[in-house]
Amino acid sequence: MPNNAASKSSLRIAMLGTGDFAVPTFRALLDSRHTVVGLVTQPERIGRGHHRHAESAIKRLAIDRGVPVIQPENVNTPDALASLRSLNADLFVVAAYGQILSDELLTIPPCGAINVHASLLPKYRGAAPINYAIWKGETETGVSIIQIQPRLDAGPILAVVKTPIVPRETAGELEERLAQLGPEPTLRVIDQIVAGTLSPLPQDPALVIRAPKLKKPQGLIDWSQAAAQIDCHVRAMQPWPNAFTFVHSEGKKTQRLIVLEIELRSSAETAPPGQVLPSATGTLLVATGTTPVEIVRLQPEGKRAMAAGDFLRGNPLAVGDWLGS
Repeated sequence: MPNNAASKSSLRIAMLGTGDFAVPTFRALLDSRHTVVGLVTQPERIGRGHHRHAESAIKRLAIDRGVPVIQPENVNTPDALASLRSLNADLFVVAAYGQILSDELLTIPPCGAINVHASLLPKYRGAAPINYAIWKGETETGVSIIQIQPRLDAGPILAVVKTPIVPRETAGELEERLAQLGPEPTLRVIDQIVAGTLSPLPQDPALVIRAPKLKKPQGLIDWSQAAAQIDCHVRAMQPWPNAFTFVHSEGKKTQRLIVLEIELRSSAETAPPGQVLPSATGTLLVATGTTPVEIVRLQPEGKRAMAAGDFLRGNPLAVGDWLGS
């Protein structure tokens, strides 16, 4: 990693970030002895699939603190690169930015660029590391600070902070916790850059696991899976794209349900996966590939989220009705 900071006690830093995950690290940089010379963030997306008022939290923080904001559609165009050069930054710090950075861009700051990544690399390289860590049943995750290289999330590791995944944690809840872990190792790495004491650790290619951007169809629940796998899936899909299924009842129109929360249940009852099971307590029990699960909270299409019991009062299901694709 280039190091042209040995003669400096503080650096000029440009932050590249868009998502909420980046906010605590950005705030820590603003409060540090270093000078934040600019924020590069994605343009607001207004229209179908986006919020009407989409100004991000990180942009609002930059404006409040008097930091210049740059919002290129494509950060790798000549105009965008010229804007980045004009910041005269020593180092780029990247977190949840949302665009691939070109080789030319990475050569702009003399101290290079580092990335704050929400996984224990080389596991879960890509856009959705938090979701995949829960989906695949990991019990531990964390934040890795890496030197950015042209290959996605492939640079050497500069620092790692680990944390357990709480049993009932959703991807959204875990992201909030991991965001708070980002500042300390980021500032520690910057101190090492200034001191010239970095000890990069190459990633082992044999241990790489990909975590590409999620797509809506991946939210579809496969009830033939084990109950524990379905539980991981439901939690991993929140807050987007959300786990979902379809309710099939004889003589009724099929309806789509978002499944927000389930609990594992032990039962000797056997039935094909997805079938609604009898319940003495009026709960919504569903057969899986192993033991049943209870759907605790759900959201019918076009309606608000609700307890499953409230849904059943208006939409009674019979034993033998089933959930599936």
